[in-house]
Amino acid sequence: MSDRPKKSVGRPRSLQSHQAMLQATVELLGEVGFDAMSIEAIAARAGVGKTTIYRRYKGKEELVADAIESIRQDVVIPDTGNLWSDLDALIENAALITLTPLGKQTVAMIISSASSNEQFAQIYGSKYLQPRRQAFAIVLERAKERNEIQADVDAGLVFDMMSGIMLYALIFRPATESWIAYVSRALRFFLRNVEIS
Repeated sequence: MSDRPKKSVGRPRSLQSHQAMLQATVELLGEVGFDAMSIEAIAARAGVGKTTIYRRYKGKEELVADAIESIRQDVVIPDTGNLWSDLDALIENAALITLTPLGKQTVAMIISSASSNEQFAQIYGSKYLQPRRQAFAIVLERAKERNEIQADVDAGLVFDMMSGIMLYALIFRPATESWIAYVSRALRFFLRNVEIS
């Protein structure tokens, strides 16, 4: 009987390789952009074989979507018992994620990659954006149950409108108020028309 320690079964190396892939993808995305980046370059930077990448991902689009998400935090859906408090909490949470240098770079990468590649836009939209829209809808559903807003309010439209305002204000920063105050004021203006008085 041998006293040699048993070799540990594969997970740690696999996890290290995956983290290296994601890191290399984010770095190359920032350096050369989506179109100029290749699976070969990602594999070389990460120190893995192309087959290692293709074992996990169907293509570059899926890998890039995963890499971007790896540096973003999950959106927490608040439940304060009041629509406006919930929305304020959402906006403040978005500010913590979006207004950092890394957050701004991430948003720029998403917009640039989605604008230049329809397949990436579809993958990112269905895999990551849609679940966030569905989670946001919970906030408005609760508000409807509390009779704070009309029952026919389209949660998806509100989410899209809020996202558009956030992106616009990120690029063209408000001159007379903070990003948080501007987004909050715009959202209130939009939703005042659907409040139940």
